[in-house]
Amino acid sequence: MRQTRVAVVGSANMDLVGTGAALPRPGETLLGSDFVMLPGGKGANQAIAAVRAGASCAFLGAIGSDAFGVTLRARITAAGVDTGHLRVVYGDSGVALVMVGAGGENAILVTPGANGAFLGLTEDELAAVREADVLVAQLEVPVETVTEAAVAARAAGTRVVLNAAPARPVPAELLAAVDLLVVNETEAQALTGRGRDEPEALLELVPRAVLTLGGDGAWFVDRDAPAVHVPPVRVDVVDSTAAGDAFTAALAVAWGEGRDLVDAVHWAAAAGAACVRRLGASVALPRRAEIDELYAPRA
Repeated sequence: MRQTRVAVVGSANMDLVGTGAALPRPGETLLGSDFVMLPGGKGANQAIAAVRAGASCAFLGAIGSDAFGVTLRARITAAGVDTGHLRVVYGDSGVALVMVGAGGENAILVTPGANGAFLGLTEDELAAVREADVLVAQLEVPVETVTEAAVAARAAGTRVVLNAAPARPVPAELLAAVDLLVVNETEAQALTGRGRDEPEALLELVPRAVLTLGGDGAWFVDRDAPAVHVPPVRVDVVDSTAAGDAFTAALAVAWGEGRDLVDAVHWAAAAGAACVRRLGASVALPRRAEIDELYAPRA
């Protein structure tokens, strides 16, 4: 089987992660227990997750000229991702302040930094998109850039997977280029005005979609087939920070390998479950063997 080629257009942040017994309420200060500094950002996470799931991956994004940028490039490259298209923008890199409570719940504040300056794709960057089997994108970089990449991918026959996160308006031109939309409940509500009980509402926007429901699994909907509920994979949750990124990347890899999408969603659910068993974002992203281990009982 030929290795799937994935291109990721998205963000890179330095994650500053603190853990504690609970998340503080507004105006409250709590003593935490641990602190780690890790590469993150939905784009970088999904690029690393794609490589660990078995694909080759080119990452298109921007880092700052600061020390965080140097560290981000080094760590993303060390993970096996092609960072030849990762730009350096004068100024600060993106930073995410992540708080994790004892039950694995989290609260995240992101300052975009260089991610906000990732505009206007070059011909080399567009070529990387066109040469991929699957393009994966999110909404932590300017939507104009995501749209440009998706339109180029669609014209070249590259499948387009959009993880419409964080929740924000998505232009019609971008939606028209999307083959598969991945959203959680909050994002689905923002796009359609309807929630978890009406996943088919997403089909008014795109031909097929996955609505993730955390501990309640996911819905896969397709204009040409009945809706399918994919049950969750039960594990002990330590930190849910990058579960959605592991899910989206594994889904893209599986689809690129030729699996039918219902099976791909099951495999992606196993990837998300494997991720939440460890603290952190990029360091928690599972390798293919870990995904297969949790997926095996469903075979």
